[in-house]
Order: sequence, then structure tokens, then C-alpha cells
Amino acid sequence: MPDHVDVLIVGAGLSGIGAAYRLQERAPGRSYAVLEQRDAIGGTWDLFRYPGVRSDSDMYTLSFPFEPWTHPKAIADGADIRQYLENTAAKHGIADKIRFGRRVSTAEWSSDTATWTVTSTLSDGSSEAVTANFLYLCSGYYSYDEGYTPDFPGLDSYEGDLVHPQFWPEDLDHAGKNVVVIGSGATAITLLPSMAQDAAKVTMLQRTPTYVLSQPGSDPVANLAKRFLPKQLVHNVARLRYAVMTVGFYMFCRAFPRVARAILLGLTGKSMPGVDRASLKPPYNPWDQRLCVVPGGDLYKAVRQGKADIVTDRIAEFTPKGVALQSGEHLDADIVVTATGLKLVALGQIDVTIDGTKVDPHELYTYKGQMFSGVPNLAWCVGYTNASWTLRADLTWKYVADYLNHLDANGYAYGIPDPTADFGHDERLLDLNSGYIARADELLPRSGARTPWKVRQNWVLDTWDAKHTDLDEDMIWVRTADLPAARAEVV
Repeated sequence: MPDHVDVLIVGAGLSGIGAAYRLQERAPGRSYAVLEQRDAIGGTWDLFRYPGVRSDSDMYTLSFPFEPWTHPKAIADGADIRQYLENTAAKHGIADKIRFGRRVSTAEWSSDTATWTVTSTLSDGSSEAVTANFLYLCSGYYSYDEGYTPDFPGLDSYEGDLVHPQFWPEDLDHAGKNVVVIGSGATAITLLPSMAQDAAKVTMLQRTPTYVLSQPGSDPVANLAKRFLPKQLVHNVARLRYAVMTVGFYMFCRAFPRVARAILLGLTGKSMPGVDRASLKPPYNPWDQRLCVVPGGDLYKAVRQGKADIVTDRIAEFTPKGVALQSGEHLDADIVVTATGLKLVALGQIDVTIDGTKVDPHELYTYKGQMFSGVPNLAWCVGYTNASWTLRADLTWKYVADYLNHLDANGYAYGIPDPTADFGHDERLLDLNSGYIARADELLPRSGARTPWKVRQNWVLDTWDAKHTDLDEDMIWVRTADLPAARAEVV
């Protein structure tokens, strides 16, 4: 017989550790386990090891609200974030609950027993099953197995090193070499200044420019306050300040796109004099795609110092020695980095079935940003696109704990977000038009147009709703006494 836990968490990254802590804090006494397909804590921050990997939002909002961020950097390196996650998991006894080397393949729900049977594949090829009353998917929404690389013409003819940032070789030496980074998102903008320190030349080849905003790499006010005030108090104040600034700036950009565009382009133009203006002007409004943050203007410095270039063009074909562009220019490259995006997946690529019927994630509507229409006792942790992941994740962690307490308080075995509810018209789950999101549009669950089915990108409104949430809204509840086993005992 498979072993049983009350709650099964999938993923031992930031989301899984936070979910486990809130479960211990708000719904104590419940047994739980964390399944992690890798052999280490950290998720994204253990997987990505490319040069300069760092947070793309401030650490006061990206870190846990219950575990103060004490490092002096406000935009932190990947290694520091990974250490923070490991320390947090160890401090709160979460590390002991993690089962490594478990790649979850299937999750089968039985309404008769009100349990999930979750099957994992182990590194030796064997399988292992665990049953749980509640399944919490905290594995994010992109594939760990493959990134996205377009089908470039002539790619097979290229004789240099071809690297995707998601799978960075430990022995890759870029010192003194010509490097071409294809892409203009957060990864490319991070790689450019980092690799430029040692490379002969680094060129960021972009098809479309991205809005970039420089932000201080550290917060001198918060760092000073940590010397005299309780760290948790400093963390709470800094977290609130950054969250409000982030949401406020986003709302300003959406309300006044022309003004925001002028401000952002003006700042970028002043920071990178001599760069072709066409390489700095995105053809879309701010926050139609995610805005990129550069700590301390490191991107600008690398360009001004002549260590890096930004080229806006399209690839005609790869050649043995580099990349030929449609403009006729050729970029010589010893190393080409395809920072061309992620491959999004739904529900951790787990085959989910309910009473023998397979679930199509795209047919589901998202309930309160975390559960799904017609799917019992299952939640999925997804963060914001316009702010740090953890701001929304913490709301979901708390909701799941409150939901479990609600089951106990009312004698419920499980709840089902009503699949016949009025969702309103369909909307995209993630409200950006970035390529990696558009490519997954037919895979991801959908958002409705009305609460509690609408997925918003507004931390202020979501926080208000979380404090006043109606746990019975658009929910179907099944009592433990009504399960077949309970009825059989009565008979």
C-alpha cells in the first residue's frame, strides 16, 4: 500500500518551501511531504547556473515575508538566493519533509475515497506512489527539461559552442572569446554585462527591444536600519514599500502608456549614448511584455565601456563562424547563447485524472488564482507577471491552509470549484503578449472575466480579497459522512 499524507506538495523551490511553512503555521498537525524531482532544494535557483544569474525583482518582495532577507543586496545573485532557501528550509524543519529524486508523472483522484494517488518515477527507473487528501503543485509553469530555441536556418553548420542558459555547461570558458547572446529578455540582459567582464566582445542580438529600468543593487536605507531595528520589522517595512512602488509603477504605465514610454526611453537613451535609437525603442507599450530591471545600471556600463554591443536585426542563417543577419552584417561568434525563452507547461506536466477521466488543463478555469473548475482538492501556485512571484504565492499559501481548516470545521472531505459557474468570457491566464506566453496559450488553464474566476495582476486588490474571501463562493462541498465508505459503515 502507498504511504499517505494529508497534503502532498510538488516542488522544493521557493513556492514549495513557502507552502510548507504556511501549512505548519496555519494548519498545524497535518502530515505533509514535499516531492522534488531534482536532488537539491531551490527549484529555479538551483537549475539556472548561467553567469550572473540573479533575481529580476527586489529580494524584499521575492523572499519570504516570514523569513527576513538580511543580505545587503536588494537584487541578489542566484547562489545567495539558493543559500537563503536552503537555510529557511532547514531552520523550519521543512528540509526533513522533502523527498528528492521524485519526478511526478500521474495524479489520480478518487471521489469514493477523497484521495489523490500520486505516482513518481525515481532515478533508478522504479515508481513510487503516495496518497494524499490535498495536492498542491508548487513546481511553477515552465519545463525543466527543455527551453525554447527557434528553428534557426543553418544551425547545424555552426562550429562554435551553442548554449541555452537553462542548461549552462560548468566547463564553458568564455574568456577572450566573441559571444553572441540571442534575445532581449531578463536572461540576455543579465548575461551581457556578466560575460562582458572576461569576453573579447559580447553582442546582444535582439529581434525586438525591451524596456529596461535601472534599479539600485542595494537599499542603503534598509541596510542601515538593520543595524538598529529588529530585522523582521525592517523586512516588513521594506517589503511593503517595494510592493507598493512596484504596483504603483505598473498602474501608472498602464494608465499613461505614452508618458511612461517617454520616461523609460529617455532614461535608457541617456544611459547608453551612441547606441542606435532603434535598438532602444520597443514597438509596444510598457508592460505589454515584462519590463527588465538592471541593478546599478550594469548593462549600460558594459555598453558604454565598449565591452558589449546591442544589435537589432533578424537572423538570416547560421554560418560555421557565427550568425549572418538579414541586413547583410555577419556576427563572428565563438559562443552563441540562445536566450530565446522558456517552454511553458501546465500543472507540472503531470497527467491528472479525476475518477478515471483525464483532465485537459486548457479546459479549466482558474478559481481564485489557484484552484480549478471541476478539480477537487488541488491547487497550483503561480506568481505575478508584473511583480515578484512571492507576493501572490504567499496569498495562495495562506488560502490553502485556510481551505484545509474549513474542511475540518465543517466536516467536509473535499471541495470542488463549481464547473457550471458563470465565468464570464475567456481571458488569458498570464496577461502579457510575450512570445513564451503566446506559444503556450492553448496549453494553460484560462481565466474568467469575473471574480472569483478572474486572474488579476494586482497585489493590492488580491490582498484585500484574501482578507475578505468567502470560502464557500462558487464551491461544491462533499461531506466526509457522505463518502461511500462512511455510508457503508452506517449500513
